[in-house]
Amino acid sequence: MKLNWFTRKGVIYLPASITGWLIFAAALVYAVYTFVDIDSRSHSVSDTLINFVFNLLLIGLAYTIVAYFTEKKPASPLTP
Repeated sequence: MKLNWFTRKGVIYLPASITGWLIFAAALVYAVYTFVDIDSRSHSVSDTLINFVFNLLLIGLAYTIVAYFTEKKPASPLTP
């Protein structure tokens, strides 16, 4: 079964289908929610950013893993 949810442009995965856009939107909404949650409990700007960067890296890693396994791979010239 081929899943063509994302296409790769350089090092960035762009959504190529409605499912890809839903995953992208979910990751973005979760990142904003995480930022607001961390900001409500922190005491300074640096405290907010230090705690948020790690969470943003985890969200980006999860997005990249899903996109890698569901990307539209270009046709290889060696396959018949």
